Amino acid sequence: MKREGRDDRLVEAVLADWRTTPLDPKLKATLGFLERLTLAPAEVRPADLAPLRAAGVSDEAIEDAIHACVLFNIYDRLADSLSFYLPGPDGYAASGRSLMKRGYLL
Repeated sequence: MKREGRDDRLVEAVLADWRTTPLDPKLKATLGFLERLTLAPAEVRPADLAPLRAAGVSDEAIEDAIHACVLFNIYDRLADSLSFYLPGPDGYAASGRSLMKRGYLL
């Protein structure tokens, strides 16, 4: 089903296993790097950027992805440690609609 510019089957497939989902090679390389950055940050080395560059990801896009990853990881850890209230699916959907309209910039 497509809704609001989103293919629900694709979203579900990515959430189930992004590695086996047919995605743009740039996105797939970026997700692999971000997974490593999230799960083993102390092990990330400059050589870990080679697959992104080989896939055609620009340095600016790599930097943007790292910033987003770091911020979401901080927010996640804060939410866990301070027991933040988490909205249900309707709250996340409303937030998503808002982000689609205005982006992350205020």
